[in-house]
Amino acid sequence: MDPVNPGFGIDVVALARQLIDIESTTGNEGEVGAWLASYLRALGYSVLEQPLAPSPDPGSRIPRVNVIAAVGEPEVVFSTHFDCVPPFFPSRVEGGLLYGRGACDAKGILAAQVAAAERLRAAGETRIGLVFVAGEERGSDGAKAANKIGSTSRFLINGEPTDLRLGSATRGCFRVRLTAAGKAAHSGYPELGESAIEKLLDCLMALRAAVWPSDPLLGTTHYTVGLINGGVAPNVIPPHAEAEVFFRTVGAHDAIRATLAAALANRVTVEEILELPAVKLHTVPGFATAVFSYFSDIPFLSSWGTPLLVGPGSIHVAHTDREHVAIAELDQAVDVYARLAATLLATP
Repeated sequence: MDPVNPGFGIDVVALARQLIDIESTTGNEGEVGAWLASYLRALGYSVLEQPLAPSPDPGSRIPRVNVIAAVGEPEVVFSTHFDCVPPFFPSRVEGGLLYGRGACDAKGILAAQVAAAERLRAAGETRIGLVFVAGEERGSDGAKAANKIGSTSRFLINGEPTDLRLGSATRGCFRVRLTAAGKAAHSGYPELGESAIEKLLDCLMALRAAVWPSDPLLGTTHYTVGLINGGVAPNVIPPHAEAEVFFRTVGAHDAIRATLAAALANRVTVEEILELPAVKLHTVPGFATAVFSYFSDIPFLSSWGTPLLVGPGSIHVAHTDREHVAIAELDQAVDVYARLAATLLATP
């Protein structure tokens, strides 16, 4: 049987809705992980529930786990995450679209990957594995734990919303906190104080004028000033101020550090909070490709094989109150995943 043709089937929409309707905000993935492990065991998979750090929510009684499954010795693994950003909202189907938190990021993807694996199994293929992780949205602790497991897998097909285009590259990230120190004084006598807010604003304006690194494939580094905080009262010269700046990077971060240092000129302190590299990805002829500005668990899953990135849905509706995926695209994703895995398995 052709492995890309339908065998016995998983109802991908029903499975996606079941997953979506289990609230699993990052840190509270215990219930969905337990349900998924039980579901895969019922399908005949050997399942490892890999323990993770406990939930910070004292009301969560079910331990957090990664769910890692196989029926043979995997050479290709499908992988994505089952945690979601808040706020939770349940699934609904409307106008050919599946709505709900996780519809495209990434429980719909997970359902399509399971359906593709089952299609391949129906064709007699047992070299497929499943690596489903918690914690992607807040630091990738699930992926970091999964990477400690030894694997002979040759390829990792990671799922994120790509409109079913293979990612040729993803940007990295470099997140910093800038802290300005001033001197408090009565606002009627500004000459007696030093405004930390004005100092911080001068530095942020300098960032706007800086020239940031570029890459022929990924384009030019860009950034967002995501948080600003400072001051004590409207009538007080502010003695402190801080901002968090999130860079989407295209190459080595030493160039970012150098440009940042030149622009800031020691006027504020810089605390590095998060760093992930840009990633160049494996692509396969016959599949559409694109570059993406977000990052994924891929840098933390290096032990699972050469990485590829693809999934149904658009990143532009992920994390929003209208998160959705087209049902036709979800069905198509099963075909794409099965065809891609079959192609990789045939690669010497």
